[in-house]
Amino acid sequence: MDKNQAHKRIIKLKEQLAELNHAYFALDKPIASDAVRDSLKRELKSLEDEYPDFITLDSPTQRIGGKALGKFEKVRHSIPKYSLDDVFSFDEVLEFDARVKRFLDLPSGQDIIYTGELKIDGLNMTFIYERGLFKRAITRGDGVVGEDVTHTIKTVESVPLKLKQPLDIEVGGEIYMPIKSFEALNKLAAKNDEEPFANPRNAAAGTVRQLDPSIAASRDLQAFFYAVYTRLKDADSNRSITTQFATLAYLRSLGFRVEKHFGVFKNIAAVKDFLVKAENLRDSLGFQVDGVVIKVNNLNSQARLGRTAKCARWAVAYKFAAEEATTVVEDIQVQIGRTGVLTPVAHLKPVKVAGSTVARATLHNADEIKRLTVKIGDTVIIQKAGDVIPDIVKVLSKLRTGREKEFKMPECCPVCNSKIIQKAGEVAYRCANPNCYAQQREKIYHFVSRHAFNIDGLGPKIIDQLLEHDLIKDAADIFTLSKNELEPLERFAEKSASNLAASIEKAKRVSLLKFIFALGIRNVGEETATDLAENFSALDKIKNASLENLEQIKDVGPVVAQSIYDYFREPKNIRLISKLLKNGVTITAALQSPPKNQKLSGQIFVLTGTLESLPREEAKQKIRSLGGEISESVSKKTSFVVAGENPGSKLTKARQLGVKVITEKEFLEVIK
Repeated sequence: MDKNQAHKRIIKLKEQLAELNHAYFALDKPIASDAVRDSLKRELKSLEDEYPDFITLDSPTQRIGGKALGKFEKVRHSIPKYSLDDVFSFDEVLEFDARVKRFLDLPSGQDIIYTGELKIDGLNMTFIYERGLFKRAITRGDGVVGEDVTHTIKTVESVPLKLKQPLDIEVGGEIYMPIKSFEALNKLAAKNDEEPFANPRNAAAGTVRQLDPSIAASRDLQAFFYAVYTRLKDADSNRSITTQFATLAYLRSLGFRVEKHFGVFKNIAAVKDFLVKAENLRDSLGFQVDGVVIKVNNLNSQARLGRTAKCARWAVAYKFAAEEATTVVEDIQVQIGRTGVLTPVAHLKPVKVAGSTVARATLHNADEIKRLTVKIGDTVIIQKAGDVIPDIVKVLSKLRTGREKEFKMPECCPVCNSKIIQKAGEVAYRCANPNCYAQQREKIYHFVSRHAFNIDGLGPKIIDQLLEHDLIKDAADIFTLSKNELEPLERFAEKSASNLAASIEKAKRVSLLKFIFALGIRNVGEETATDLAENFSALDKIKNASLENLEQIKDVGPVVAQSIYDYFREPKNIRLISKLLKNGVTITAALQSPPKNQKLSGQIFVLTGTLESLPREEAKQKIRSLGGEISESVSKKTSFVVAGENPGSKLTKARQLGVKVITEKEFLEVIK
């Protein structure tokens, strides 16, 4: 932008920041997260650095402000470590309060006293002291059995080696890595050409499990303490510790480090302000927190409430919103999928959010663009949930200059120039040409993907080359490729060509469910492909199935059944299948022997969000191996919704329908 445009942008940014700051500081009612304010402030500072003539005194930027033996010993916890239910809104916090009151059978109008503590994003640990001397540190593990990591935890300076009283005591706390230490560690990794850690929690976990304690000592781990796992008398006053608030004070009196931002609240309504303040505080702490733990303060009430099979009834973990940032929409372009659907994608001014640089965000469909009122040139708030492409969640319309442009869906396909259509009752716009090059390319991408034929080494760039050199026209042609045809391609040599040829040959044997999924039948995902394979057991039976037969399959409704039926009556699809079989593809036995352990028989699971402990496909396989079923959508028939990090709309649907929602930790207990 030129100098005049920069001056106008600076004025707009200062006005927007003034509004956000007033809501945040004066009204104590923030209308955007700290990440959004910081993102705008960074942009303002960057412009002021480039054009220092425009710096004014009222600008927000001018405010003055011993080694292990190779294996870790397994240790059974004296008291099992239970999980906490996650909640994502204050309405859910109110529901928790209502459940507590119902369980305790309190008189109408009587309130519960709660404590609120920051939820440190680290590693939950148990610390054991004998006669006041540090004896042992044990990881959480699966909640029943952990690992002895005393050799590394002993190097953590905030873990006291000797208490102020000679007690036998077992306490709980969190090991974490400060953000500055994490950044320094990754700078060192970059300097040494080593793989950086993904985040401070990941770095802390890797450090705790080092065999050499000197490595842990060099990485600046820290600790906070928050629980006493053995019921003790207060040695000074000979009075029982009866509340969580008193427990924290007691821990501090023994010499344990307690995170200072905690509070005790006379009722659940008083907790709300603490949640807001805690979220606003998170960027200034110097360590990562991902929420607030809300606990019933009275320990006797905690004991009465007890636990479910997996979770404490007397506490919940309130999770903060996903990380956000602001940026500018530089353009909106459409992508054509394998079924012809046009998906608008915002091309953004690159911005760092959730630890990575983002340059694109999905806009889903035309209705979403209309709902957001987003225009090309708008300043927007983006939210990144895990590793998925970010969403635009809000337009900062007060930053508009009048130069922004409306986006309209194209009338013709940008790839094949065919007409774009929108069927009655559908949100999606589609390219009307089933032979569109973009659709065919996406179909082949899907065909070779991990959950389909899974051809190692055959990615989008190689497929593009094969299409450009006219070596393939459809997926079936892949199985006729030879090493000699592959070798002349860009970035190929004899070895890489041989490896890919071998991968293609290996992929010719495929299960029925993978074959069906690879065909890319509209509305047929991996779970429906599994259902088809299990119900029909042979490709010919699926091809010849009537609509009535298809609709009788569990979770297959009229729309999906019609898609399957229509697919196998389209001549070009039958020709593709015949060509695949002619070119050497063999469909192996469709059914595996029934799982021996049927503990999840009759239970239907839906997965949403990112699972940290295991890949989603592995989680699905584990459910199936125990006799359970997977569904891609939530209904009243769903038994459990497994909510990982940054869950999507399936979580909302589950709560609307009253379906049981479990955390990743609870899920691991279920499949253990």
